Amino acid sequence: MTMKLEIIKWNDLTEDEKIISIQRPTLNSLKGQDSTITQIFKDVRADGDEAVKKFTSIYDGVKIDDFLMSEKEIDSAFSRVPRDLIQSIENAIENVKTFHEKNFENDLNPVQVKSGINCQIIKRPIEKVGLYIPAGNNPLPSTAIMLGVPSSLARNKQSVVVSPPNDLGVVNDAVTVAAKLSGIGKIFKVGGAQSIAALALGTESIPQVDKIFGPGNSWVTRAKQMISLLNLPVSIDMPAGPTEVMIISDGNTNPEFIAYDLLSQAEHGIDSQVILISQNDTFLKDVAIEIDIAMSKISTREIAEISMKNSMLILTDNIDEALSISNDYAPEHLIINCKNAAELLPGIQSAGSIFLGEWSPESAGDYCSGTNHVLPTAGFARSYSGLSVDSFCKSISVQSLSKEGLESIGDDIINLAMAEGLEAHARAVEVRIKK
Repeated sequence: MTMKLEIIKWNDLTEDEKIISIQRPTLNSLKGQDSTITQIFKDVRADGDEAVKKFTSIYDGVKIDDFLMSEKEIDSAFSRVPRDLIQSIENAIENVKTFHEKNFENDLNPVQVKSGINCQIIKRPIEKVGLYIPAGNNPLPSTAIMLGVPSSLARNKQSVVVSPPNDLGVVNDAVTVAAKLSGIGKIFKVGGAQSIAALALGTESIPQVDKIFGPGNSWVTRAKQMISLLNLPVSIDMPAGPTEVMIISDGNTNPEFIAYDLLSQAEHGIDSQVILISQNDTFLKDVAIEIDIAMSKISTREIAEISMKNSMLILTDNIDEALSISNDYAPEHLIINCKNAAELLPGIQSAGSIFLGEWSPESAGDYCSGTNHVLPTAGFARSYSGLSVDSFCKSISVQSLSKEGLESIGDDIINLAMAEGLEAHARAVEVRIKK
């Protein structure tokens, strides 16, 4: 199949056409999805494990008596996973741990705002977290690493994995190994909306958690979003959607590199979106040719061919224009494949994760470079960040005032409190400093 990707000349478009051209694929909820998920939550609240077992049998096609992966099952997973894959998992964990550990070691010391007034931010781990690891067509041990390592570094008191069971009624071997090596002790053989309901509500065997992390299919994503409607004290990491990559290139690189960078996201799912922007028309045409060649070589081409229909090649007048498009789009992944890539970094305002230069493929961030691959999609990079150890913690502000410090700002507090009609606020200060 020849893709025949059209090159869009950016400045030939009207302002409305520009907006429309980079819209993401529309996500349509499956018919009856919300009502089904609502019923799942209702049944799990009423019947706990029995309801989860029922839905696991319906949706995963296996009957589970005990959701918790036993040590015997975990050991069996290790024995079935090739040693070189285990070594790669261990190497990836070490890199992710190194980055996140150093990034986390920045607790601020107390700041003296003025004499007698000291303030600081302290971090405390969220007590209980649940980590969802997808295991559908492509089980993702890398996601177990990306969630498990930061949780271990944050020292969450309770951190559990939920992941769909396979035909044998256990969690995928590589996911199990990655979760265990990342420091997660409890792995539950349950997935889908029922696993989110179990984590949000708690059952006889699956604990209720304070925050749920991890990507999933539309059922998992929608179940996470619907938690807020139930007035439960459970939060989620971020809104999640289909993966995406935007590449900005000046044309000074091998077009084959770019073709595979685009396809590496296109192969994730039919709703994925990939965009290449360049001021070099010849380069865009060369990449289009390389995409056709590469497409014939990958086993995931059927998925990639569909998702490429959501994708585009954009011709701009210059790189500055490309940066502007990127900031409007706020991509999950942004590859800046230019000679002076690092120099362009200050011009980027919104992106989930950035990859600089031709030797920094997005695949590196997905697996082993050390950063996290759980990132905001669908434009949420404008306001959300990718996961880090901080995501598994709470930030608590602390202040310590001396009598002199309070006296120095006392009148200001009183004036503001009285202006707001909150007299007790003012009196709490007055009784201390007006004697």
